[in-house]
Parts: sequence; C-alpha cells; structure tokens
Amino acid sequence: MFPFADFAPVFALVGVVAVAGWVFTTWLRIKNGYPLDGAWGQAVYPKTSDEQMERIKLLSSENAQLRAELGAVKDRLATVERIVTDDSHRLTQEIESLRGPTN
Repeated sequence: MFPFADFAPVFALVGVVAVAGWVFTTWLRIKNGYPLDGAWGQAVYPKTSDEQMERIKLLSSENAQLRAELGAVKDRLATVERIVTDDSHRLTQEIESLRGPTN
C-alpha cells in the first residue's frame, strides 16, 4: 500500500484551509479598498483614472501645506512654552533689553 494513504484526509483539509484563507484575504482586501493583484502582480482593482490621480495630487499638496502649518505652530508653541516656564526676573530683563535705551 501507499504509505501516505492514511494522510490523504489531512492533505485535503490543508488544501481546503489554504483556499478558504485565500478567499478570506481577498474579501478583506475588497472590503477595505486595497488593490487586488493579478497572477503576474499587475493591479486588477481598483482601476486608477485621471480624476483619481488629480484627487491624489490635490490631497498631496494639501498634506504638504498642512505639514508646513503644523511646523509653524510647533515653533510658536515652543516659544510660548519657553516664555511660560521662564522665571519672571529674566523675562523682565529681556523685555527691557528689547525696548532699548530711552532718551
């Protein structure tokens, strides 16, 4: 007899689990909007159009603008934190030095 005949149900079960896992991951990709790949790695879904590419460009430029604004806000916050945590004597001296000499 064939020595692996006793393992035939195990091999069949492994095959069924593998196919079920592939179907489940494909369903998750579709549900969450991830692109599907074909047999040779080419994108099958979703198709990109000119409208979608323009939208991506607009979102990218908005993202860059928001990052620049966030950087400016961080700089201002650092200045405010330095002023708030500074002792009052040194702060008074700095303000007086900025006013300049009075004539």
